[in-house]
Amino acid sequence: MRTADPILTGGRDQRSRSLVSVPAADPVITAPQVVVLAAGMGTRLGRKLPKPLTPLMDGRSIMQQQLDGIRAVFGDAAPITAVVGYRAKAVMRAQPDLLFAFNPDFAVTNTSQSLLRALRSSQAGGVLWLNGDVVFDPAVLDHAAPLVQADQSFVCVDTSTVADEEVKYALDGDGFIRELSKTVVGGLGEAVGINYVSGADKPALIEQLAACEASDYFERGMELAIQRSGVRFQPLDISRFSAVEIDFDDDLQRANTWLGSRAALEPFASELG
Repeated sequence: MRTADPILTGGRDQRSRSLVSVPAADPVITAPQVVVLAAGMGTRLGRKLPKPLTPLMDGRSIMQQQLDGIRAVFGDAAPITAVVGYRAKAVMRAQPDLLFAFNPDFAVTNTSQSLLRALRSSQAGGVLWLNGDVVFDPAVLDHAAPLVQADQSFVCVDTSTVADEEVKYALDGDGFIRELSKTVVGGLGEAVGINYVSGADKPALIEQLAACEASDYFERGMELAIQRSGVRFQPLDISRFSAVEIDFDDDLQRANTWLGSRAALEPFASELG
């Protein structure tokens, strides 16, 4: 787990656009289908609210910070589906404009089954998905946009940290993901919980997610798709940007420190025009 995060990048979000000088004519980006996995109980954080509704220091929830970043990069029309389970109505009331998929077995299943439900209900084409507890710089999505446009399956990775308790990865001889789990030996970095599957690779991923145990993380389905179906996930290094998965209070503090640093720089960005 990274102990110190980058502070300011070229990222965009709807709350802090003044931090960035955005060209007048950004290239047109076709919005992908987006899935936010928000069904879990978040017991490690120890809050009564669903973890995606955890408030941040800037007044937004984790989910709102995610949605602002998605819409800043891919536009307000980006179709976003939240997979809900634990206290589903609270999430739905907080974000009534989203599409929803329901995992009724949220208490006894893991992210493999939530992602499976979302992909089965998706339209044709690729899907960008993220864990519902990741606070990230919208620049991550700017960085990923060319691969989304190319419909290339990928995994966002952080090569600056390799912690035992996190999902790690190893590569094959061609530079694509070979292993992806918490038990990888000699991992090159950590997966941050933001991924994309192409339209061509999606059927194979759906098949292998269905073959997973109920307790498996979605990364197991990705590994099976790699091993059994030859799916190739490209690692996308986002180490120069901030991305914090909120599992414990320390993680929340780190995310809030980064958000506070961005907010402190807003007046200077405004003066620079």
